[in-house]
Amino acid sequence: QVQLVESGGGLVQPGGSLRLSCAASGLGVDDYAISWFRQLPGKEREAVAAISTSDGVRSYADSAKGRFTISRDNAENTVYLQMNSLKPEDTAVYYCAAEKGLVIVTFTIPPAGFYTNWGQGTQVTVSS
Repeated sequence: QVQLVESGGGLVQPGGSLRLSCAASGLGVDDYAISWFRQLPGKEREAVAAISTSDGVRSYADSAKGRFTISRDNAENTVYLQMNSLKPEDTAVYYCAAEKGLVIVTFTIPPAGFYTNWGQGTQVTVSS
């Protein structure tokens, strides 16, 4: 059974940093495309970053470029999202999603409907 568990969210001041973790079980993170999404109440999930399987191609939303970094630790079976220079508009629930066989290319993140495996989310609040 596939399970994704996000952690690392919290309250941070503008300009601060957080590192989100997506721990996977029932799948190998090096066999799946893994993406991070975020969502505000009443709004659709917005893609933030994605990482492909073995070749490690990374893709970022414009809002994340230069501030967020997605990475994968195969030994820990975990994908991370390092978020720096956080802004109040980054406040949202952050979800990780995984899909086998999904192709990630630079500058493009498959939308939420392409993923069948989701975590429960972790709240990120950026506020002074």
